[in-house]
Amino acid sequence: MTPEPDAATRATEGARGTVLLTGAAGRLGTALRAGLPALGWGLRCLDRVAVPGDPGAVVAELDDEAALREAARGADAVVHLAGHPGERDFPELVRNNILGSYHLYEAVRREGVPRVVAASSNHAVGFARCPDTGQPPIPVDGPHRPDTFYGLTKCVGEDLAELYWARTGIETVSLRIGGCYERPRNARELSIWLSHGDLVRLVHAALTAPRVGHTVVNGVSDNTRGVLDLSAARRLGYRPLDDAEDHAAAVLADGAPGWARPGTPPLGGDFMSMWGEWPPLPDRG
Repeated sequence: MTPEPDAATRATEGARGTVLLTGAAGRLGTALRAGLPALGWGLRCLDRVAVPGDPGAVVAELDDEAALREAARGADAVVHLAGHPGERDFPELVRNNILGSYHLYEAVRREGVPRVVAASSNHAVGFARCPDTGQPPIPVDGPHRPDTFYGLTKCVGEDLAELYWARTGIETVSLRIGGCYERPRNARELSIWLSHGDLVRLVHAALTAPRVGHTVVNGVSDNTRGVLDLSAARRLGYRPLDDAEDHAAAVLADGAPGWARPGTPPLGGDFMSMWGEWPPLPDRG
């Protein structure tokens, strides 16, 4: 006979199932904690720091294998957001974004969790040139073109997901997330913005879509100035409702152009200047 779950376990259950949410205290995790339960998901939260309003959340580092396995046990899926969200020294990024994801997938494999929804980034292809008006948007099936060490770790995360799908059958939807904030903060984000509401809708689609194998999708809203192809995400059932254009007047009030730089800049934008001076683009189109 299956033992009766304790009160803490029952509290995380939802009509659609239980999701382990890593990085639950972060900006994206906070948005998902607010939105996913209304869609029927029960959440089991994990972060390296305490999760506000959730005294039952697991506080652990991603290299704590025992804690990861316990948190994953009995979950129906994992939404993996944990890791450094920006450029750092490469060894630190390797530890948190690459080795951390490896430990997560090992816990998922050992506990028999069938699906992961993983936060990748537009910076996995940050050196791709943005299309001019009327040109096709940037697809998801082109080569990796990371713009930073951070972007490189997201490429490795996508390849790790592909490996675990091929070797173990764990399905993953890798979300190449754009600028996910309550409102676009600058001219660039008018093209790559992902609203909090659309983030919830995208993750819900990734959790509920039938058989996904390993699928990479662009994670942005339905932006009038969008430069990233949404067809793969729409095939999952994603129906974005928001458009950065609704905020364009405020963003461009100072006369700034639609992008921070003229011409066809790289997708990575000024994030790439974390290296210092604006880098030259490889002449690869």
